[in-house]
Amino acid sequence: MIPYKSPIVFEHLWPDLIWRMPSNEQKIYLTFDDGPIPELTPWVLKTLKNHDALATFFCVGENIERHPDIFDAIIKEGHSIGNHTQNHLNARKVPSKDFMENIEKCDRTLQNRGIHTDLFRPPYGRFRAEQRKLLKDRRLVMWNVLSQDYDAKLNPETILSKCIEVTEPGSIIVFHDNVKATKNLQEVLPKYLRYFSDLGYQFERL
Repeated sequence: MIPYKSPIVFEHLWPDLIWRMPSNEQKIYLTFDDGPIPELTPWVLKTLKNHDALATFFCVGENIERHPDIFDAIIKEGHSIGNHTQNHLNARKVPSKDFMENIEKCDRTLQNRGIHTDLFRPPYGRFRAEQRKLLKDRRLVMWNVLSQDYDAKLNPETILSKCIEVTEPGSIIVFHDNVKATKNLQEVLPKYLRYFSDLGYQFERL
Protein backbone atom coordinates (compact mmCIF):
# COMPACT_ATOMS: atom_id res chain seq x y z
CA MET A 1 0.00 0.00 0.00
CA ILE A 2 1.17 3.53 -0.74
CA PRO A 3 1.98 5.28 2.56
CA TYR A 4 -0.24 8.13 3.66
CA LYS A 5 2.81 9.97 4.98
CA SER A 6 5.82 10.49 2.74
CA PRO A 7 8.92 8.89 4.29
CA ILE A 8 11.21 11.52 5.80
CA VAL A 9 14.09 10.10 3.74
CA PHE A 10 12.46 11.60 0.63
CA GLU A 11 13.04 15.07 2.04
CA HIS A 12 16.74 14.30 2.50
CA LEU A 13 17.15 12.66 -0.91
CA TRP A 14 15.40 15.49 -2.79
CA PRO A 15 15.74 18.63 -0.63
CA ASP A 16 15.06 20.88 -3.64
CA LEU A 17 11.44 19.66 -3.68
CA ILE A 18 8.83 21.15 -1.35
CA TRP A 19 7.45 18.39 0.88
CA ARG A 20 6.05 20.49 3.72
CA MET A 21 6.05 24.09 4.85
CA PRO A 22 8.42 25.09 7.67
CA SER A 23 5.89 25.96 10.32
CA ASN A 24 5.55 25.50 14.04
CA GLU A 25 2.18 27.20 13.80
CA GLN A 26 -1.07 25.31 13.44
CA LYS A 27 -1.29 25.62 9.68
CA ILE A 28 -2.15 23.02 7.05
CA TYR A 29 -1.66 23.46 3.32
CA LEU A 30 -4.48 21.88 1.34
CA THR A 31 -3.83 21.01 -2.30
CA PHE A 32 -6.18 19.66 -4.95
CA ASP A 33 -4.93 17.99 -8.14
CA ASP A 34 -6.41 17.34 -11.59
CA GLY A 35 -9.34 19.78 -11.89
CA PRO A 36 -11.26 21.81 -12.56
CA ILE A 37 -14.28 19.62 -13.33
CA PRO A 38 -18.00 20.41 -12.94
CA GLU A 39 -18.70 17.17 -11.07
CA LEU A 40 -16.60 18.07 -8.03
CA THR A 41 -14.67 21.36 -8.08
CA PRO A 42 -17.67 23.63 -7.33
CA TRP A 43 -18.51 21.43 -4.34
CA VAL A 44 -14.89 21.66 -3.14
CA LEU A 45 -15.01 25.46 -3.39
CA LYS A 46 -18.24 25.61 -1.41
CA THR A 47 -16.87 23.27 1.27
CA LEU A 48 -13.68 25.29 1.63
CA LYS A 49 -15.65 28.52 1.91
CA ASN A 50 -17.85 27.02 4.63
CA HIS A 51 -14.71 26.38 6.70
CA ASP A 52 -12.85 29.63 5.88
CA ALA A 53 -10.18 27.50 4.23
CA LEU A 54 -7.75 28.47 1.50
CA ALA A 55 -6.06 25.94 -0.77
CA THR A 56 -3.85 25.50 -3.80
CA PHE A 57 -5.27 23.92 -6.95
CA PHE A 58 -2.84 22.16 -9.29
CA CYS A 59 -4.87 22.38 -12.48
CA VAL A 60 -4.67 20.45 -15.74
CA GLY A 61 -4.62 22.81 -18.71
CA GLU A 62 -7.15 20.96 -20.83
CA ASN A 63 -9.62 21.02 -17.93
CA ILE A 64 -9.13 24.78 -17.57
CA GLU A 65 -9.96 25.16 -21.26
CA ARG A 66 -13.05 22.98 -20.92
CA HIS A 67 -14.33 24.69 -17.77
CA PRO A 68 -13.01 28.27 -17.68
CA ASP A 69 -15.89 29.48 -15.53
CA ILE A 70 -15.01 27.00 -12.78
CA PHE A 71 -11.34 27.96 -13.02
CA ASP A 72 -12.28 31.62 -12.66
CA ALA A 73 -14.32 30.73 -9.58
CA ILE A 74 -11.22 29.19 -7.97
CA ILE A 75 -9.38 32.47 -8.49
CA LYS A 76 -12.30 34.56 -7.27
CA GLU A 77 -12.37 32.60 -3.99
CA GLY A 78 -8.74 33.56 -3.32
CA HIS A 79 -7.04 30.20 -3.85
CA SER A 80 -3.60 29.66 -5.39
CA ILE A 81 -2.98 27.95 -8.70
CA GLY A 82 -0.24 25.55 -9.75
CA ASN A 83 0.65 23.96 -13.09
CA HIS A 84 -0.17 20.23 -13.37
CA THR A 85 0.69 19.92 -17.10
CA GLN A 86 -1.67 20.45 -20.01
CA ASN A 87 -2.72 16.80 -20.40
CA HIS A 88 -1.82 15.11 -17.09
CA LEU A 89 1.31 13.49 -18.51
CA ASN A 90 3.29 10.85 -16.67
CA ALA A 91 6.82 12.24 -16.92
CA ARG A 92 8.42 8.81 -16.79
CA LYS A 93 6.53 7.64 -19.88
CA VAL A 94 7.31 10.50 -22.27
CA PRO A 95 10.50 12.14 -23.57
CA SER A 96 11.67 15.08 -21.49
CA LYS A 97 11.19 17.41 -24.47
CA ASP A 98 7.51 16.44 -24.74
CA PHE A 99 7.05 16.75 -20.99
CA MET A 100 8.51 20.26 -20.87
CA GLU A 101 6.48 21.37 -23.88
CA ASN A 102 3.32 20.13 -22.17
CA ILE A 103 4.15 22.12 -19.04
CA GLU A 104 4.78 25.23 -21.14
CA LYS A 105 1.48 24.69 -22.93
CA CYS A 106 -0.25 24.68 -19.55
CA ASP A 107 1.65 27.89 -18.72
CA ARG A 108 0.07 29.51 -21.78
CA THR A 109 -3.37 28.23 -20.83
CA LEU A 110 -2.96 29.75 -17.37
CA GLN A 111 -1.63 33.01 -18.78
CA ASN A 112 -4.65 33.26 -21.07
CA ARG A 113 -6.73 33.34 -17.86
CA GLY A 114 -4.46 35.97 -16.29
CA ILE A 115 -2.45 33.61 -14.07
CA HIS A 116 1.34 33.49 -13.86
CA THR A 117 2.65 30.90 -11.41
CA ASP A 118 5.91 29.12 -10.65
CA LEU A 119 4.16 26.39 -8.65
CA PHE A 120 4.36 22.99 -10.31
CA ARG A 121 3.42 19.47 -9.30
CA PRO A 122 4.09 16.53 -11.64
CA PRO A 123 1.15 14.18 -12.23
CA TYR A 124 1.53 11.03 -10.12
CA GLY A 125 4.39 12.81 -8.31
CA ARG A 126 6.80 11.42 -10.88
CA PHE A 127 9.65 12.82 -12.90
CA ARG A 128 13.18 11.89 -13.83
CA ALA A 129 16.33 13.59 -12.56
CA GLU A 130 16.99 15.29 -15.89
CA GLN A 131 13.47 16.72 -15.88
CA ARG A 132 13.90 18.01 -12.36
CA LYS A 133 16.96 19.95 -13.50
CA LEU A 134 14.97 21.47 -16.36
CA LEU A 135 12.38 22.62 -13.81
CA LYS A 136 14.91 24.29 -11.49
CA ASP A 137 13.31 27.73 -11.86
CA ARG A 138 9.95 26.49 -10.57
CA ARG A 139 8.75 25.65 -7.10
CA LEU A 140 8.28 21.89 -7.26
CA VAL A 141 5.58 20.99 -4.75
CA MET A 142 5.21 17.45 -3.51
CA TRP A 143 3.48 16.53 -0.22
CA ASN A 144 3.96 14.81 3.10
CA VAL A 145 0.34 13.59 3.39
CA LEU A 146 -1.31 11.67 0.53
CA SER A 147 -5.04 11.20 1.10
CA GLN A 148 -5.47 8.40 -1.47
CA ASP A 149 -9.00 9.69 -2.01
CA TYR A 150 -8.83 8.35 -5.58
CA ASP A 151 -8.65 4.71 -4.43
CA ALA A 152 -12.11 3.14 -4.62
CA LYS A 153 -10.89 0.15 -2.59
CA LEU A 154 -10.41 2.38 0.45
CA ASN A 155 -13.36 3.49 2.56
CA PRO A 156 -13.75 7.11 3.70
CA GLU A 157 -13.39 6.23 7.37
CA THR A 158 -9.95 4.70 6.82
CA ILE A 159 -8.81 7.63 4.70
CA LEU A 160 -9.98 10.16 7.27
CA SER A 161 -8.40 8.43 10.26
CA LYS A 162 -5.06 7.94 8.48
CA CYS A 163 -4.96 11.55 7.25
CA ILE A 164 -5.71 12.85 10.74
CA GLU A 165 -3.06 10.56 12.22
CA VAL A 166 -0.20 11.79 10.01
CA THR A 167 -1.07 15.48 9.61
CA GLU A 168 1.16 17.86 11.55
CA PRO A 169 1.87 21.61 11.57
CA GLY A 170 3.07 22.65 8.11
CA SER A 171 1.73 19.55 6.36
CA ILE A 172 1.00 19.68 2.64
CA ILE A 173 -1.87 17.28 1.96
CA VAL A 174 -2.98 16.08 -1.46
CA PHE A 175 -6.64 15.70 -2.35
CA HIS A 176 -8.03 15.35 -5.87
CA ASP A 177 -10.87 17.11 -7.63
CA ASN A 178 -11.36 14.37 -10.18
CA VAL A 179 -14.21 11.94 -10.81
CA LYS A 180 -12.46 8.96 -9.20
CA ALA A 181 -12.09 10.81 -5.90
CA THR A 182 -15.66 12.12 -5.70
CA LYS A 183 -17.20 9.58 -3.34
CA ASN A 184 -14.33 9.52 -0.86
CA LEU A 185 -13.61 13.24 -0.96
CA GLN A 186 -17.20 14.25 -0.28
CA GLU A 187 -17.12 12.13 2.86
CA VAL A 188 -13.61 12.97 4.03
CA LEU A 189 -13.01 16.65 3.30
CA PRO A 190 -15.73 18.23 5.49
CA LYS A 191 -14.81 16.02 8.44
CA TYR A 192 -11.08 16.66 7.99
CA LEU A 193 -11.65 20.42 7.89
CA ARG A 194 -13.95 20.33 10.90
CA TYR A 195 -11.55 18.20 12.95
CA PHE A 196 -8.58 20.49 12.49
CA SER A 197 -10.63 23.68 12.69
CA ASP A 198 -11.81 22.56 16.12
CA LEU A 199 -8.14 22.17 17.12
CA GLY A 200 -7.44 25.75 16.06
CA TYR A 201 -5.69 25.02 12.77
CA GLN A 202 -5.80 27.37 9.79
CA PHE A 203 -5.84 26.22 6.17
CA GLU A 204 -3.47 28.23 3.99
CA ARG A 205 -2.55 28.41 0.33
CA LEU A 206 0.99 28.03 -0.97
